[in-house]
Amino acid sequence: MQIWVDADACPVAMREMIVRAAHRTQIQATFVANQFIRLPPSPYASARQVEKGFDVADNQIVADAVAGDLVITQDIPLADEVIEKGVTVINTRGELLTKENIRARLNIRDFMETMRSSGVHTGGPAPLGPQQKQAFANQLDKWLVKAQRYHAAQAKSSD
Repeated sequence: MQIWVDADACPVAMREMIVRAAHRTQIQATFVANQFIRLPPSPYASARQVEKGFDVADNQIVADAVAGDLVITQDIPLADEVIEKGVTVINTRGELLTKENIRARLNIRDFMETMRSSGVHTGGPAPLGPQQKQAFANQLDKWLVKAQRYHAAQAKSSD
């Protein structure tokens, strides 16, 4: 079990939070982006730079993530693809994306894209506030606790 981060749009504050959590729990976090990403030093955090291009980072995450992993992304189509593989997905606002809610998110995304392409100014997401940062930290901690229990059970069964 490891963490995959769609790092191109991941806020610096969240990157730092993820690295600290990965280091604390000794769970690998890989940040995938098509540009250089600066990370705090940790043997449990790495940056993987991929070629520039549409969905190159997303495709790399889809290829590498496996059931039980965690993907952190704002990208709804990426979330949909990895959820189908049994991957847990949270966005940087702390929302858990699941099989039950991803279709509605895709519909909203498509509607907003249609509005923008027709010339309607829809604005972007609101800036991250303390509540969203706390919600993200809570969701990340929930997954980390689950991952640590899994690793402890695996270690116990191999004894």
